[in-house]
Amino acid sequence: MAFNDLLEDLDHSAGAQAAGIRRGYGGPPARTVSVRSGPARLRCASLLKPLYAWVAADHIDDAGRWRRHAEPAVVVSSNADTLSLWLSIGPRVLLDDLYRRTGVRWAQPGGDPSRFGSVEVAADEVAAAYAVFAQAAAAGDPVAATILDWMRQVAGEQAFGAREALGSPDAGVKCGWYGAPDETCLRTHAVAVLPRGGTRATVVVAMTALPYTGEHDRETYHARIAKGLPVESVHEGLAGALLRGLMSTTLSELGHRSR
Repeated sequence: MAFNDLLEDLDHSAGAQAAGIRRGYGGPPARTVSVRSGPARLRCASLLKPLYAWVAADHIDDAGRWRRHAEPAVVVSSNADTLSLWLSIGPRVLLDDLYRRTGVRWAQPGGDPSRFGSVEVAADEVAAAYAVFAQAAAAGDPVAATILDWMRQVAGEQAFGAREALGSPDAGVKCGWYGAPDETCLRTHAVAVLPRGGTRATVVVAMTALPYTGEHDRETYHARIAKGLPVESVHEGLAGALLRGLMSTTLSELGHRSR
């Protein structure tokens, strides 16, 4: 399927992006692909949690404490544990460290500094940052390698079928899903790091922000969040097919071949 087939019928208020990068070491320049419909930047939801965990390790002397929060932040997308890292270290410190490591600069969201999921990003930026992270893991960074292994453990509805769409059962995956009360859309995002061997890396990112304006549906959605109940099925019904289509098309355009 072509990108145009996926995007041509999107509502005028929707946003969708996809990006991918495939690169190695000592070989040809990186191959990249990206596409966008709608806003240039979208709120990141939980897409960056593995990256936050990666840089947080350098700022927490107690490795056990770091792991107690970092592992559930990645494997089950725990917001409480992410906040423990985000606030104890500080958003500016984490984001500045990510810039230093990856060359990708993201800004602290305005207003409430606790809203780590309100950092605004573009899909190509996310792909570039995760490619650095993936190659660090492959080159022997033990923290990055541990986090990438946790990403391989993300399962069930929290993976949104990304591995199946990419034909890569061993891919590390992290998804993000949320719709804030001040938004008229639901955000559903995914990143996948595919195994390639050596220090090569292939990363695929898809991001969507689709209208969700029915008053009753929105009230029900936020009531479930307030009670701590899962809402992944809502995001799957609204955006799952588009998310997987963007990811599989991006991988195809990258020319990736399964090993």
